[in-house]
Amino acid sequence: MGKEKVVMYIRKLKSGKWYVEINKKGFPRLQKSFLDKPTARNWGREIELQMDKNIFEDYSGAAGTTLKALLIKYRDEVTSKKRGFREETSKINYLINHKIALNSLMRLKSHHIYRLKTEMSATRVAATVNKYIHILSHCWTTARKVWGIALPVQNPFELVSLDKEAPPRDRVLTKQEYSKLLDACSLSNLPWLKDLVEFAYLTGARQGEILKMKREDVNFEKKVCTFYKTKNGKDRTIPLPDAAIAILKKYRFGPLVFNVLKRRLRKHFDIAKKRAGIENFRYHDLRACFCTNALLAGWTIAQVAAVSGHEDWQQLKIYSRIKAHDLVDKINTINVVNLK
Repeated sequence: MGKEKVVMYIRKLKSGKWYVEINKKGFPRLQKSFLDKPTARNWGREIELQMDKNIFEDYSGAAGTTLKALLIKYRDEVTSKKRGFREETSKINYLINHKIALNSLMRLKSHHIYRLKTEMSATRVAATVNKYIHILSHCWTTARKVWGIALPVQNPFELVSLDKEAPPRDRVLTKQEYSKLLDACSLSNLPWLKDLVEFAYLTGARQGEILKMKREDVNFEKKVCTFYKTKNGKDRTIPLPDAAIAILKKYRFGPLVFNVLKRRLRKHFDIAKKRAGIENFRYHDLRACFCTNALLAGWTIAQVAAVSGHEDWQQLKIYSRIKAHDLVDKINTINVVNLK
């Protein structure tokens, strides 16, 4: 049987434009109008050639779909099923309400994305801006591979260079600083501040995990506690040192162990830092203190990761922040091999 012929029909409309219609069995019927006949004919011939070579892609659906519609679908069908969906949903909602979302998928160009990056960079660090671009890129890939929306193979978001992220924070308290911080926390108007600081320092738990911890999440007999729905979406059970157990036993009432709002903790922690004369340090850095102390104590990276919840061990290596002065006391404990 011979090859099915492509039928191209061209005519002039009353408006003065030139109308083109293309029909071929096995392909969608295409219609488009142009300002002049040569342009109309050239477009028709190009489509004919693509159909004959069986390389034609129908992007008409993408042309009529906005990035906003795609993001809404992604938010409702993909993000909503993730355990840590709140943070990503917030980012997607920002993008949905941004003017870039008004573009159709086929009209979206790299300069639109670069303009978005420039605007966000004014108020957000590079790592955060890059997260927005990653979301957009994954949304595009999902639309093409999972939802079957005909889109160009080349993802436009992958063509945009990401900004270099700032190096990880390099701040761990010395023993003297930690002692001063605890003394300052003891003077705080927030009665639980010292215990909140010490618990984070001893366990490596994230601030959000500590503030959401319920009494029922702690097993005093087995000396463990479980953090549910953590940042990476997984539950995590960690061992508790005796000092942490002693802290938790102080708080016997109420559903939450530490019934403190995040903003209140931050306010009083900043006051304590200032009183102790400690600069460039955040509550989250107590987590880094735990990782460093554990590694210096001889823990393996796998053991530290099991407690801290780091899935990327490479990140944990950076996070450990072990420095030369941390190893001064250990250098002489290495057994020197006698080569004589």
